[in-house]
Amino acid sequence: MTKTADIREQASRLFKVAVAAADPFKAVESALAGAPLDAKGTLYLVAVGKAAVPMMQATLKNVTPESRIQALAVTNPENAAPLDGCRVLQSGHPVPDHAGEMAAREVEQMLADTTPDDRVIALISGGGSALLPAPVDGVTLADKAQVNQLLLGSGLDINDMNHIRQQLSRLKGGGLLRVAAPAPVTAYILSDVVGDDLRAIASGPTVAPIGTRASAKALLEKAKIWEKMPDSVKAHLSQPELAPPKLPDAENHLIASNRQSLDAMRAACPEAQVINDRLEGNVADVAPQLAEIFRALPQDAPAVLLFGGETTVTLTGTGKGGRNQDLALRIALEHIPGDWVFLSGGTDGRDGPTDAAGGLVDNRSTERMRAAGVDPETLLADNDAYAALSASGDLLMTGGTGTNVADVQIFIRR
Repeated sequence: MTKTADIREQASRLFKVAVAAADPFKAVESALAGAPLDAKGTLYLVAVGKAAVPMMQATLKNVTPESRIQALAVTNPENAAPLDGCRVLQSGHPVPDHAGEMAAREVEQMLADTTPDDRVIALISGGGSALLPAPVDGVTLADKAQVNQLLLGSGLDINDMNHIRQQLSRLKGGGLLRVAAPAPVTAYILSDVVGDDLRAIASGPTVAPIGTRASAKALLEKAKIWEKMPDSVKAHLSQPELAPPKLPDAENHLIASNRQSLDAMRAACPEAQVINDRLEGNVADVAPQLAEIFRALPQDAPAVLLFGGETTVTLTGTGKGGRNQDLALRIALEHIPGDWVFLSGGTDGRDGPTDAAGGLVDNRSTERMRAAGVDPETLLADNDAYAALSASGDLLMTGGTGTNVADVQIFIRR
């Protein structure tokens, strides 16, 4: 095995460690240890997100046998699986679809008749925002899908995108608590956002909203996409702000995060260093910053550098890819000396609207691209990182992982 092949294999192994550390079944099992679930009335279990099925599976295992339960899980097709004792619904991601709208109505209907004797357990993971669309009055599903498409290419970070989505939804920004009242709600949350702000994870169905209609409108104007918004959305966000009624209380527990995955990789590779656990910003800005760090490393010493977070990409072309693929391609185009590899991948196994988790490039990636007859700079300009990385054999392919704690980046030089 060549040196490059060896360090590519090491990077792949570390990525698998990061994903395993965010195992949603184990996270829920640990959170519920010693606390069997029951209720005087009915125990309602609602799971939404890319990790909904394993989170629900672990929860059902901890329900007391005599409990009356109703259980519903909503996830994306690649993470869906049959589950005894629970209905599993599939809906669209990253763009919301009709199946998701119907799933949201089923959640509302299931929780509509709760009483103080009942208990609601909410299992929340990344992706839940798109998977459970519940448009406010006057806004259609098609309008929300258009908003989502615009947001995904706007360069806004996930917190800002979910800030906006909350103002267009019945269930986001604490909406699930209003539907479930007067039953007490306990939420177990898997974080896919930088900083683990519970208000931003799946757009915060069990916590207060991030902002207001006015602040959501201001974000859209700042991103220069306000005028592209559907008329119904502009009308809704331009309405005078009404003071909302007090939000019902909830217990919210963070049970897994990106930082835990970084720590697991460091434990698996003692020489590794966590450089940044809040990697954010547009990939066009982040890539040269990372490259500068890599070039500044001593040439005669091996290095394993770890990063975590969630970058953004501004779409200007018509190609195919995602933020991790785009970042990997940009690093491949930087002039970094030595034998090295760089991996950027989504822990959910899906980067943007593609079947790849991200990219795994090395110091010869662009050479392989050009040998295959493609020009990486041209493809990058068209937001077509997928085609470039496919040509060089550098797509990171994992399939759906059943979890989601944002992205990790790994740089290794030997």
